[in-house]
Amino acid sequence: MQKIKTFLWYDGQAEEAAQFYTSLFEDSRTVSVQRYGEAGPGTPGSVMLVEFELAGQRYLALNGGPEFTFNEAVSLSVDCADQEEVDRLWAALSGNGGEEGPCGWLKDRYGLSWQIVPRRLEELIADPDPAKSQAAVKSMLGMKKIVIQELEDAVAAAG
Repeated sequence: MQKIKTFLWYDGQAEEAAQFYTSLFEDSRTVSVQRYGEAGPGTPGSVMLVEFELAGQRYLALNGGPEFTFNEAVSLSVDCADQEEVDRLWAALSGNGGEEGPCGWLKDRYGLSWQIVPRRLEELIADPDPAKSQAAVKSMLGMKKIVIQELEDAVAAAG
C-alpha cells in the first residue's frame, strides 16, 4: 500500500476527472468509488471519494464542494519519453476548457495544474556546458508546450 497519496478536491467532478485521467496513462485505473450516505454532507448516493491510479501512483479525489479550488502552487509533473507523448498529453489536458501556460505548464478543464515535461529537456538543462544548459533554459522560457526540436536547435547554436 502506498503510504502517501495526493488528495485532490473537486466540486462535483471527482469521478469524471478520475475517468478522464485514467484514460490518458498506461497502468491506470479506478480503484474504488465511495458514495455519500444519509450522514452527508453530500447528497445521499452521490460520489464522495474516488481512489484511482495514474501510472501506478494512487490519488484520492473528493467531491468536497466549491469551498476550495486548485492553484499553480501544486501541479502534477509528467515525465514524457518523447515529443509524441508531450503532444498527446498536451492536447488532451489543455483541450476542452483547459488552459495553456508557459514553460510546459497547463491547467486541465478541472483547474488542476500539470507540467508536461519531455525527458530531453531535463537532460539538456543538466548539460555540464553552461552555455548549452542556459540555451536550453532560454528556449524553454519562450515556449508554452515544450518542443524538443526547438530545444535541440537552441543548444546546437550555443555550442
